[in-house]
Amino acid sequence: MGASVEEFNAAKEKLGALKKDPGNEVKLKVYALFKQATQGPCNTPKPSMLDFVNKAKWDAWKSLGSVSQEEARQQYVDLISSLVGTEAPAVAAQPTGSTKGFQTLLVSTEDNITTIRLNRPEKKNAITVEMYNELIEALDLAGKDSSVITVITGSGDYYCSGNDLNNFTKIPEVEYRRWLKMLGSAEEYVKVYIDFPKPLIGVINGPAVGVSVTLLGLFDVVYATEKATFHTPFSQLGQSPEGCSSYLFPKIMGAAKASEMLLFNKKLTAAQACEVGLVTEVFPESSFQSEVWTRLKAYAKLPKNSLVLSKQLIRAVEKEKLHAVNDAEVERLVERWLSDECMQAIMSFFQAKSKL
Repeated sequence: MGASVEEFNAAKEKLGALKKDPGNEVKLKVYALFKQATQGPCNTPKPSMLDFVNKAKWDAWKSLGSVSQEEARQQYVDLISSLVGTEAPAVAAQPTGSTKGFQTLLVSTEDNITTIRLNRPEKKNAITVEMYNELIEALDLAGKDSSVITVITGSGDYYCSGNDLNNFTKIPEVEYRRWLKMLGSAEEYVKVYIDFPKPLIGVINGPAVGVSVTLLGLFDVVYATEKATFHTPFSQLGQSPEGCSSYLFPKIMGAAKASEMLLFNKKLTAAQACEVGLVTEVFPESSFQSEVWTRLKAYAKLPKNSLVLSKQLIRAVEKEKLHAVNDAEVERLVERWLSDECMQAIMSFFQAKSKL
């Protein structure tokens, strides 16, 4: 027997009182269960492929098939109860030395090191539009503060799983082109990396996917744990490279190795990434954090101006070229995002998720 109408209505009230956004995947499931519970199986016309928001909702509802309204009510109540039960009772404390609060990042400055930590561990640190905006702001602040070096790393088991494709369910079609420029490693986001004035060090604490990999060519040093992997599955999703990787990857690792990654989706282990020059050094998982941070603290004691001026000399040779590559990559990426091929791949992604 399914949940009662009273329990169902109470669950609706609890949903409205949630303080934390459960994410678009969960919200699609909530929507689908609500529609199934109140209207029964989906029998409305299928929205246009270009209507991403309503298409994702329709797919989620349709995936429930012939589930009865009573059963859907019970699943809805159970799902809302689990969300209420897992919601944190308080906001996590900011790390020591924190200079500014962010929603998707933990940013702190200590021992002359500014650390920017991607902080969506429950989503494998997938990058949302909000996170892009916060990363731009955090890097801008880090470039101007008193620290000597800047470090980017991740919370939890992942470094970063790339772009959060659930953003498609949040962006109105009228804003689609403008949003694509941001989500697809837009000029403004990658430009911050190209122009960043201080040594920028990647501390790769776990698997890295997509844009989080392609941007590594713009870091000055990249340290990785042995359990890290590096994957750029662009062609699987009908997309194209970004982060200046179309230029820097062949330069770093050679055309053949770069093509395996950027064209044919080859996933590299940490050792393989180090062998081809994408990673500076690999550390055992058991000693990764202690060894890396001991080294970073030593770097942070070096004269700041000397490091900044030396980086200027190194980067100045190719800065103009990198900006031109970034512009070309974004133009092609927007074209790809708007293609039928890419749209079909994204829709397949949502359909697979909605069936879980």
